[in-house]
Amino acid sequence: MDKLFCKNLKEIRKQCGFTQKQVATSLNVVESCYANWEQGRTEPNIDCLRKLCKLFGVSPDELING
Repeated sequence: MDKLFCKNLKEIRKQCGFTQKQVATSLNVVESCYANWEQGRTEPNIDCLRKLCKLFGVSPDELING
């Protein structure tokens, strides 16, 4: 897993004022699943990546590359 993606995901979530639980609920995934994305244990599928971008109001490039 790309460490830059994990870092960006966490930073953008915090900037938007969301908790991990709030994001997980919005994406319809369990909180541990979302936490694993931030920790680099797993990565979201393309559908979840799209939902993350929409929720945070960022482009995929911003989320992935910073």
